[in-house]
Amino acid sequence: MNSRIIEFLKATVGAAQVTNELIDLISHSTDASGFRHRPEVVVYATTTEQVSAILKMVHEERIPLTPRGAGTNVSGEAVPIKGGIVLDLSRMDQILEISLEDRVVVVQPGVIYADLNHQLAPLGFAFPPDPSSGKVATLGGNVATNAGGVRASKYGVTKDYVRGLQVVLPGGQVMRTGTRTMKSSSGFNLTQLFVGSEGTLGVITEITLKIAPKPTETYTAMATFQRLVDAGRAVSQIMRSGAVPSVLEIVEKNCIKAINQNTDLNLPEVEAVLLTETDGFVKEEALFQMNKIIETLRANGALEVRWAETAAEAEALWSARKSSYPVISRLNNTTFGEDITVPLSKVPDMLKALEELGAKYDLILPTVGHLGDGNMHPHFSYDRTNPDEVQRVKKAEKELYHKTIELGGTLSGEHGIGLAKAPFMSLEHDPVAMETMRALKKMFDPHNVLNPGKMNLEACHG
Repeated sequence: MNSRIIEFLKATVGAAQVTNELIDLISHSTDASGFRHRPEVVVYATTTEQVSAILKMVHEERIPLTPRGAGTNVSGEAVPIKGGIVLDLSRMDQILEISLEDRVVVVQPGVIYADLNHQLAPLGFAFPPDPSSGKVATLGGNVATNAGGVRASKYGVTKDYVRGLQVVLPGGQVMRTGTRTMKSSSGFNLTQLFVGSEGTLGVITEITLKIAPKPTETYTAMATFQRLVDAGRAVSQIMRSGAVPSVLEIVEKNCIKAINQNTDLNLPEVEAVLLTETDGFVKEEALFQMNKIIETLRANGALEVRWAETAAEAEALWSARKSSYPVISRLNNTTFGEDITVPLSKVPDMLKALEELGAKYDLILPTVGHLGDGNMHPHFSYDRTNPDEVQRVKKAEKELYHKTIELGGTLSGEHGIGLAKAPFMSLEHDPVAMETMRALKKMFDPHNVLNPGKMNLEACHG
């Protein structure tokens, strides 16, 4: 990196907030994905004015810049694949306002999801999306990837709660989008354009989020199935019945085996386990929903339905689901999770396709997922030192994406596209849609300096 640029960065944010030490470059070279590329320098910004000055400079100097929060994303969104500057926003971590009257909070992008809910809980409110990395993930990253979580079937994902943003554009202009009102029909919805844009159009420096009253009553149950497709059919029927589960999760046999090998939870050795939760503000409401769900589970072949009688029992059931990611990673030397989502009516078809895919390519595909919104996380667990196995994984991955789109689904329900799925964007989006997205990218970022290499948006830049 040119010494003149380094000196500019130090003058803008302070010398202590700029580093090109090897240990810092390495730690900012990757995220929770398998992608890796070192930046040339890391800058910690603490104000919108600093971000504006830096984006003006990189626009003029044609220097790649990658925004970053906690780096928990699993698709490579925070990997500086073109080098250049990593702009770390994790120190912009202030909750600026909590307004219960307006039912909004205003936060900086570095605020951690769990910290916000910790502040809201005593007030009887919550920010409902519940990503699995919520204890460390930042809200800026949640917005940039449109993060979801286990409660999306009832409460939706991040985009459903973003009221307004402050965004710095390439060139340094600062723009406010949206409003704190409960509804607005004024102009284009620029706010939603930036939600899920993965830092390719602008850098978010302030977020206005809708919050919701926190339910006070919950019921939790677990159902076991001898056939994976029966579990999928039960999910489709539950959602068709009009029941409203707050959570509806699956853990299939390969995950169950891994959990039992690495924990003392002693789950039943069946093809699939469904975990479900209902909530409400009175017991009768939550109980009515749970009874309706359990009736449907039994009608679709559930072998056993186990109620959690106490909070401790409920936590024990959820421990199985929460432990799935760590134990899956122990199955082999390489594991990466997918994020496909299909219409609810196609959940059984997708689960059947996953079984067939594993058999066809002789692969283990341990699967968990938020089936209440059709979102599945099959994991490819394989030996990366075995060239034949690596090739089988690549073929299976491509076939998985084709099948997902064939069923009317999407490449990503909550993780985003990043680097991992950029080559497959044209499977889901037709040429006109891709051309439109690339044109938007070029309009906002004509020199392609902002998070380049992501989402297959490069065509307009030659």
